[in-house]
Amino acid sequence: MRKDFIFTSESVLEGHPDKLCDQISDAIVDHVLKHDPFSRIIAECAVSTAIVFIAARFASKAKVDFSYIARQTIQQIGYDQNAFNAQTCSIISSLRELPMEEYVSWDERKLSEEEIDAIPANNQATIFGFACNQTEVLMPLPIFLAHKLSKQLAAARKKAQLPYLAADGKTQVAVEYRNRRPARIHSLTVIASQGKPASQGGPDLKRLEKDIRQTVIGPAFQEEEIRPDGQTKIFINPDGPFIAGGPAVHSGLTGRKGGVDTYGEYARQSGAALSGKGPLRIDRVGAYAARYAAKNVVAAGLAEECEVQLSYSIGLPRPVSIQVETFDTGKMPEERIAALLEKHFDFRVGGIIRQFNLRFLPSLTQGDFYRKLAVYGHVGRKDLDLPWERTDRADRLRDER
Repeated sequence: MRKDFIFTSESVLEGHPDKLCDQISDAIVDHVLKHDPFSRIIAECAVSTAIVFIAARFASKAKVDFSYIARQTIQQIGYDQNAFNAQTCSIISSLRELPMEEYVSWDERKLSEEEIDAIPANNQATIFGFACNQTEVLMPLPIFLAHKLSKQLAAARKKAQLPYLAADGKTQVAVEYRNRRPARIHSLTVIASQGKPASQGGPDLKRLEKDIRQTVIGPAFQEEEIRPDGQTKIFINPDGPFIAGGPAVHSGLTGRKGGVDTYGEYARQSGAALSGKGPLRIDRVGAYAARYAAKNVVAAGLAEECEVQLSYSIGLPRPVSIQVETFDTGKMPEERIAALLEKHFDFRVGGIIRQFNLRFLPSLTQGDFYRKLAVYGHVGRKDLDLPWERTDRADRLRDER
């Protein structure tokens, strides 16, 4: 296993076309579940210049105006350019309403253990969850810092600190590791889109670089133990001005930013998209359960790094295999940790939905739960009270060391 290396992760802003698609897809999921928690819903989206395409399959008693939800999401994100905005973009949809016999009306909160055990996975999936002790939220440092930079860049636009910024953008942070521990910031990149070129009143590159250093990079690292040093390479729009950005510049697709959604490619993630899927999809909710397990392993001190792999087959209620990898940091054999996870965690489809209350979270949050996950990560969030980010099983694991 490598001890000394440099690892880079990226994050993207709300206005990135892929994230725009994720947010539209999850806004649809939120709306459907808010009005009918027992709905079955899968929604996918693609965007390009002036065009939004929505494909959805659903069984629900909720009334859904897909175009309205898409336009509302686009407007809230901040797209108001002539090339792409909520009022004038064309929205094309391909909708399939499933037969009502596929409408799932069971309430997991009222089911017995035997009834929960009879709820099968309706698709096959191999899912990964990861945690490590590099940060307080038990996430790899590169993706943690990249998200922090992106949030600061977005805040500078929303608070009008840098009013010339547009909604699109991305960040990248490279961390130098020594003996597999973060040691310093090797380099960082900020790609900021601006509404107008310098010839039309926008900032020139020199002003942009100064503004980003003062308003974005400085505040983002202010409370961090590891900060950019004199040798850190800082790149701000290294390819020149990035005007407007968004679907007018490059297309977007739901589920294309798996690394941004999870561990910044530092650890494995499932190949399937997370956004746009209701709680009955094990490839989404299983990823949350695997993260929950891995995080509690690290919080319990059983390992410094932990990857949990869950494999599901169609028609079976629980994973056919549970694998644990601790990358030579475990305090006990990996087989023993896997046995403890099987003992103390419920990886059944119905059990995950019940424990995390996944059907009812949109109605408890005014219909704005899953969409918040669609940008800045589905895991490792400090700004959201996510049930799979809790470490309430750590004591149980610790007691069996």
